[in-house]
Amino acid sequence: MSPKSLRSSSEDDVTIKASDERTPLLTPVAPIPTSAEPLVANSAVATNENSGDEDEDVPLPLAQIFLLAFTRMVEPIVFFGIFPYINSMIEEVGGIDVRDVGFYSGMIESLFSLVQMCLMIPWGRASDRFGRRPCLVVSLWGITVCAALFGMSTSIAQMVFFRCLAGSFAGTLVTIRAMVSENSTKKTQARAFSYFAFAGNMGIFIGPLLGGTLERPALKFPSTFGRIQFFHDYPYAFPGFITASVGLIAAILTTFFVKETLHLKPHQAGQARMSAWNLVKSPGVGRVIFIYNYILLAAFAFTAVLPVFLHTPINLGGIGFNPVHIAATLSVNGVSQAFWLLVPFPLLQRGIGTGGVLRICAAAWPIFMAVHPLCNTFLRHGWKVAFWCVGPISLVVGSGVAMSFTASQLAINDIAPTHETLGTLNAVTLTLSCALRAFIPALATSLYAIGVNYQIANGQFFWILGIGIAASMVGVVRLLPAKAEGKPQTQQNGAA
Repeated sequence: MSPKSLRSSSEDDVTIKASDERTPLLTPVAPIPTSAEPLVANSAVATNENSGDEDEDVPLPLAQIFLLAFTRMVEPIVFFGIFPYINSMIEEVGGIDVRDVGFYSGMIESLFSLVQMCLMIPWGRASDRFGRRPCLVVSLWGITVCAALFGMSTSIAQMVFFRCLAGSFAGTLVTIRAMVSENSTKKTQARAFSYFAFAGNMGIFIGPLLGGTLERPALKFPSTFGRIQFFHDYPYAFPGFITASVGLIAAILTTFFVKETLHLKPHQAGQARMSAWNLVKSPGVGRVIFIYNYILLAAFAFTAVLPVFLHTPINLGGIGFNPVHIAATLSVNGVSQAFWLLVPFPLLQRGIGTGGVLRICAAAWPIFMAVHPLCNTFLRHGWKVAFWCVGPISLVVGSGVAMSFTASQLAINDIAPTHETLGTLNAVTLTLSCALRAFIPALATSLYAIGVNYQIANGQFFWILGIGIAASMVGVVRLLPAKAEGKPQTQQNGAA
């Protein structure tokens, strides 16, 4: 059997890859015979011997990757889309006293992630058993309907219900990650996940933009929407409809154009289905999950505190920016992260491996954290030139630590014991990250507020803690198993 016969006739078709030392994700599986290809007793052996190097040269199916990247935007758009108007919606629609709004807004925002956390593993196991595409399609249609209905809520109870229901369709996060992995090879996965990460950042950017622009359209656009009574009765329905339309487009595209990447096949002799707990106990898996979520802990804390820090007056430990400057800073941060993920990351990963990228980022994290209190020190002493020289440069260069997010995802892919456990492994990992996303932002901003209110270290209490957490990352990354190093091909061959 020639290596060429193992490939699909279309570049977008996902090949069934054999496992060797360079592709630790996949187990050796005999190709499924077709009518034109008789079953050969030693086909699995032939695949192992011939297809390893061939698989590495399979081009990235860009059409499928871009479809999955577009689908990736749906979850952050739905999650972050309500942030600009949730407080006013609770006060006006829910009839809650302004002093109690913060409690209810925090609860509603967190419920989404909490429900995701509870259902992530069942979705992952379902995608491993029934296929990625069915789970993704069901999740997209579900989250689309829930996003549309949330804006039409007329009570706090309805807001809570539809937010929880939206979080229950957590299959998008699990399946998309697995499908991106299965559409790429060891050689192309860094580029594939750079698109994946970029799409997630775009969703975080687009969601609040849609929510903040389109809420209460009857008041903002009286000549058009003001003439429609529906938008007076349901002032927050329109941003929900637009958010849902993004999910609807993704659901339609996925239903008709996204291809299944999990090729269901009988279990091999002696290979039982792994439980989530046994999967976590597999060699190296627990360590990689810990690294992944430790990095996210630092990221969630920083992301939550940054806008508050930028708003806080200089004499209390902040930067004292106005809303325009804060928006510009956050935009520059987002654009810089996108650049690092799309351009340097694939090149660095190919040159020094996943582990090399993680170690560079781990060394940069504490420096990136330390620059922020330093900038406040400059402004406190009136050294504005120093601030404008250091601040913008550190923001652009420091945004490169975002590469650690994508690198840790590649490590998760590489440490998976078998191809069939990839969905469950991502589910376990994301369950923990959802828990972090539900609690860490509130904890981080509370610690920052304590430091500012009591002027601990001139308001820099949070940053001192942040520098300590970031500095510990150097030791955490050392836990990375050799199997998840993602070393360049030449280094792997030399080591073998």
